Amino acid sequence: MSAATASAEAPTAEQLLARVLSSLDDDKAEEIVQIDLRGRSDVADYMVICSGRSSRQVAAISEKLADRLKQEYHLSAKMEGKETGDWVLIDAGDVIVHVFRPEVRDFYQLEKMWLPGDAHRTPAASA
Repeated sequence: MSAATASAEAPTAEQLLARVLSSLDDDKAEEIVQIDLRGRSDVADYMVICSGRSSRQVAAISEKLADRLKQEYHLSAKMEGKETGDWVLIDAGDVIVHVFRPEVRDFYQLEKMWLPGDAHRTPAASA
């Protein structure tokens, strides 16, 4: 019963970030970058950028993340770009997630705009 009660409560930004990172890792997202936006943007507290190996994987990573957030936190994340699978933006409120195909990520270099000195890359998931 307590697990159901906990999942019905709104997660903190840090809890949401931890769940996003866990979901991305579970689905074998690559080159995961976490950026702390607190004090730098009113849009969100954190931004996460990662890659999928193909358009199909990008779409699957995004869909599974949105499903997990809805099931666990009753959070309906807004999603853009899933149809093409090149770059999917997932707005989960306090955490914004960008899932790219590697070529598209290299082209836009989004993390270069936002990456402060304290952000870090997590190791790529090993298959």
